[in-house]
Amino acid sequence: CRPKGQEHTSCLILNVFCLIYLTEKKCPAGWMNFSYACYLLSTVSASWDRGRQDCRDRGADLVVRDSREEQVEFISKIIIKQDTWIGLNDRDRENTWKWTDGTPLTLAYWMKGQPDNGGRDLRWGEEDCAHLQAHTKTEENWNDLRCDASKQWICEKVP
Repeated sequence: CRPKGQEHTSCLILNVFCLIYLTEKKCPAGWMNFSYACYLLSTVSASWDRGRQDCRDRGADLVVRDSREEQVEFISKIIIKQDTWIGLNDRDRENTWKWTDGTPLTLAYWMKGQPDNGGRDLRWGEEDCAHLQAHTKTEENWNDLRCDASKQWICEKVP
């Protein structure tokens, strides 16, 4: 939109409509709101796949961390007290991390030395799913882990 005559007025009206539409959306009971999305921290632990299915059953998916504000200001400081699954994995191709919505990883907050796929130690198995490590620096708290490990998870949806 450019500030020129009627075109500018149309853009202004559209922006106001979008703002009103988005701010009227409410999160379901028990969900937390941040930046036009709703978040739910599970109360139980399970595998990455079971966590994702639980989110889908709620009309959501595992959280996609697509902004620094979401990572640092909201989820890492407010939600997590336990290790939690996020919607990131490299199951299709080792070291090619993708979010559950299919987008490639662009912002990363890995712990030092991570991801390491278990250090290639067979005892740890393939570490193809990402989780937030609680009680660590908010900008370095992701770790890769076996997808069948038991963790809580964070669901995200747009109302």
